[in-house]
Amino acid sequence: MSILIKNGRIITADADFMADIYIEGEIIKTIGQGLDIKADKVIDAFGLLVMPGGIDPHVHLDMPFMGTYSSDNYETGTRAALFGGTTMVIDFILQTQGKSLQSALHEWKSRSDNNAVGDYSFHMAVTDFNEATKLEIQHFIEEEGITSFKTFMAYKGALMIDDRQMIGLMQEVKKHGGLINVHATNGDMIDYLIAKHRSEGKLAPIYHYLSQPEITEAEASGRFADMASYSGCPGYIVHLTCEGALNAVRNATRRNQNVFVETCIQYLLLDASLYERNFEGAKWVMSPPLRQKKDQDTLWAGINQGLVQVVATDHCPFKWEQKLMGKDDFSKIPNGHPAIENRMELLFSEGVQKGKISLNRFVEVSSTNAAKIFGMFPKKGTISVGSDADIILIDPFEKHTISAATHHMNVDYSGYEGWELTGKVKTVLLRGQIAIENNECKIQKGYGKFIKRNKVEGKI
Repeated sequence: MSILIKNGRIITADADFMADIYIEGEIIKTIGQGLDIKADKVIDAFGLLVMPGGIDPHVHLDMPFMGTYSSDNYETGTRAALFGGTTMVIDFILQTQGKSLQSALHEWKSRSDNNAVGDYSFHMAVTDFNEATKLEIQHFIEEEGITSFKTFMAYKGALMIDDRQMIGLMQEVKKHGGLINVHATNGDMIDYLIAKHRSEGKLAPIYHYLSQPEITEAEASGRFADMASYSGCPGYIVHLTCEGALNAVRNATRRNQNVFVETCIQYLLLDASLYERNFEGAKWVMSPPLRQKKDQDTLWAGINQGLVQVVATDHCPFKWEQKLMGKDDFSKIPNGHPAIENRMELLFSEGVQKGKISLNRFVEVSSTNAAKIFGMFPKKGTISVGSDADIILIDPFEKHTISAATHHMNVDYSGYEGWELTGKVKTVLLRGQIAIENNECKIQKGYGKFIKRNKVEGKI
């Protein structure tokens, strides 16, 4: 099928111009003004912004956690992402301690294969780095196309690795052209504070927040940056939330070190006052928790300073009945927040339309930088000849309201219920197929493809 998008204002990370786009099969074939080419379908994009499809490099679909599973699977999650303008996600495989990385990949593929509507890839979370695991790293990078490896500095006994394992993993990953991404919080300190609050009978959701003070994230971010500097391995901090942690990264730049930073849309827009709503605060229980208003200011500034390269979601939804598992104890509330569908429109409305970021920066942090960091550019993350035709058309002035009654995520509440936004994703193309049009999904589960990624360069 061929498609001609006419009269669009094309926005990429480094350009802003009027042109037409001709698509043949899955690929962008031609870009130019006044293209006179016959196509099977013509889309008039007059008055709309034409941008690369969003890439969300931090989601958790159908993930086992605390005795339950996140409520979006690969079908519902990637479909919801498409409705919001995100054409590709990167999910996290979690190694079971004592088992191989390959067995974890097999388990995750049993849930993802032939079920995704949008495109996807994986990060491999290494929770048990040993001599056997070490031998698997090269295979994953060179054969599986999985080039990023997640580590946890928290969740002792389940996911956390110690600094000795971290350094060993960094050296092996660097050798073969990969990248380490990290959940950077001080797990021992957090575990101490959780136990302290529980022993004192302090069990409300706000104590989830008070068990993870800013220093726990700032300390771990600095320690991770130091280890990455020593090993020379490219490092990427996921879901960074606060001023102290970003300042640890800022300090690392003084020795000419480059540490990639991801924040999430909720940390730019929501704050810890939501935890004061008694148990309703459970809707926003995630780790790290929401922070203070001053941290929002820091993160917006960090985006414009180039210190924060990616805005993701950490989408890990749980229905209200699942959140109720922790109604008598904050430490039993499943951690996670639904946002995969809302990220692009929230960032556009609250960022671009309110003058906090430019259109080019919007494309950069919602798509292009993730493609570059994780080895997919220019196949993904831009509009250029030869790239995948992953394209979104946004009406920059259409107003709409977020509600659980109308969203497509498999969760019965919204963290942004009643928010009125300016800017609506109208049409979405995924690899040359119309995926979303007239608020309907036009493609079926199984269309989404696993995307093998290239070795990483550690720079963008």
